[in-house]
Amino acid sequence: MSVQTSSNRPLEQANTHTVIDSPDLQSRVRSAPLPGEDPYPTRLAEPLDLPWLNRREPVVKGRDRAGPLSAEQLDAFERRGFLFEPEFLDGEELDALRRELSALLARDDFRGRDFSITEPQGNEIRSLFAVHFLSRRFGRLANDPRLMGRARQILGGEPYVHQSRINYKPGFEGKGFNWHSDFETWHAEDGMPAMHAVSASIVLTDNHTFNGPLMLVPGSHRVFVPCLGETPEDHHKQSLKTQEFGVPSREALRRLIDRHGIEAPTGAAGGLLLFDCNTLHGSNANMSPDPRSNVFFVYNRRDNRCVEPFAAARRRPRFLAHAPGEDWSADA
Repeated sequence: MSVQTSSNRPLEQANTHTVIDSPDLQSRVRSAPLPGEDPYPTRLAEPLDLPWLNRREPVVKGRDRAGPLSAEQLDAFERRGFLFEPEFLDGEELDALRRELSALLARDDFRGRDFSITEPQGNEIRSLFAVHFLSRRFGRLANDPRLMGRARQILGGEPYVHQSRINYKPGFEGKGFNWHSDFETWHAEDGMPAMHAVSASIVLTDNHTFNGPLMLVPGSHRVFVPCLGETPEDHHKQSLKTQEFGVPSREALRRLIDRHGIEAPTGAAGGLLLFDCNTLHGSNANMSPDPRSNVFFVYNRRDNRCVEPFAAARRRPRFLAHAPGEDWSADA
């Protein structure tokens, strides 16, 4: 894995156990909400008097559970909010997934469907959602013990697939994703109550510095950054192409990035990136001729299933937020 950072200070020396950078600010951060109050308010009309709120839940909750991750790996995930494992898949297993990716992207009957998202300008597919239902091969991968075991160790409970998708950035055409916390969107628009979810992203094409790799802010998972602006009606139709609501303020981003820097894990196809639901991340446009693609599986803890959305008029469509045991169909 190669890493680039925007900070001159070595990231390992940064205190990622707290990102409150002044005694005055720390004194104004509430560690617990009032009774009946949403602990993670967002999509606000006016900013709060502080840039972020403390996270309430532990990051790693299943250290006592047997699984594929070592204590050192769990420590790294706890500290940084993500973990990159190169060469997680290889050989024929990886080749088969790449062929399946190509077959799905070539499906003309998927174009124009709500679960198929195209680039902001053009007809190139940007994302295919509910991919573990669209493809038996990706469905088996979503439930593979290697991934479920990792999710179980991090979440400390039984996981289910809350969301799955393929992200595809075609050469020269693939646009970027603004900085965001997935949990902010899932809390505001899907009704996910707490930070008991983890994303598993498997790189299906070589990921290098020029084709828009995912960038993450280590340590940012320890705070929640409320965002401004009421959620528009059917917000997902725009946000899945270009997100404008649910984006942290530049002030908050500057403080967190100044403190912790930015990392962009890169490497050959087959690598696995695990990252906490609240880790701030984004990506640049693909400036190279090489496409960048990956498959995402979001694992939520079963006792954290979604309720009514906390900052939207109604829930997003089912292809974006599945329930435990759900049997979704593209024809539904």
